[in-house]
Amino acid sequence: MLGHYVYFSLHDCSPNAADTLIASAQTLLSNHEGIAFFAVGKRTPDLNRDVNDQHFDVALQIVFRSRTAHDVYQDSPKHHKFIDENKVNWKQIRVFDVDISNEPTANNNAD
Repeated sequence: MLGHYVYFSLHDCSPNAADTLIASAQTLLSNHEGIAFFAVGKRTPDLNRDVNDQHFDVALQIVFRSRTAHDVYQDSPKHHKFIDENKVNWKQIRVFDVDISNEPTANNNAD
């Protein structure tokens, strides 16, 4: 499995601009073959401890079932359309790709 995490800092970081990016990601990026987990959302501003990174506006998290699924996603027309339609508002993006050793699990005992 491969985790693909993208953190977007926006030129226009208004709630409306963040919502537009989120909606575009949900439409164009969420339904690719080989995705085990997909999530996108705004930074939580009240979680602001010293260890919390405050230098992004929207985060995208995708876990792919395989490296091959990730590679196909990277070259897909929908992924390229997402980039083309949204990059004008990106001040900075940071991408973190991580090999994950097992299936994601939900902790049903967490609050």
